[in-house]
Amino acid sequence: MTGSAGHLGEALVRVLREQGRDVVGLDLLDSPFTTVAGPVTARGVVRRCLDGVGAVLHAATLHKPHVGSHGRQAFVDTNITGTLTLLEEAVAAGVESFVFTSTTSAFGRALAAEPGGAAEWITEDVVPVPRNIYGVTKTAAEDLCEIISRDHGLPVVVLRVSRFFPEADDRDDIRTARKRYTGFTTSIAFPGPGRMGTLVAGRVLPAGHDLIVWNRTPGRTGPLT
Repeated sequence: MTGSAGHLGEALVRVLREQGRDVVGLDLLDSPFTTVAGPVTARGVVRRCLDGVGAVLHAATLHKPHVGSHGRQAFVDTNITGTLTLLEEAVAAGVESFVFTSTTSAFGRALAAEPGGAAEWITEDVVPVPRNIYGVTKTAAEDLCEIISRDHGLPVVVLRVSRFFPEADDRDDIRTARKRYTGFTTSIAFPGPGRMGTLVAGRVLPAGHDLIVWNRTPGRTGPLT
């Protein structure tokens, strides 16, 4: 399990260990879920981790929010070179299956509708149009998975997952909007059956951003659904 100290990696290690599976966790950061601390680009480290391993879950990556803090070469090193190293060493070690966690950010600009148009319906038939180095390196890693699978018969599954953890965005406009509006609250009355007089407070954000509505009714504190 690569990225064992991250959100997804830690969760998977927890579940797999609860199932009684023997898990080797690889991550740059030491943690209760990391067996070996080291980079996925270090071939010797990867080779040692794969000794006797039957399946690889590859979640280690530089994420979209890192676009604002890391250079492009760092993305290439981790997301492309690291994935290739794992794939090649997995073949050499006789690994039976390889799961690569990619991202819906691979679709990039293909996710955006035309101005004034309807929202796009995204399927696997949509051709990715990466918007940043994160999307470029993840789609390149997907291609590496395919070519290694075809050339060496390694069973590979690519999963394009969406973001499932809170973290700063790489886009300046979104980060600025969140800094400006986070914590700004307003009270809103929702008249209607069962809601007459109920006051809620929420963060007021620009159109197209998150709106969190919080129920402050006595005995019902929490997000309003």
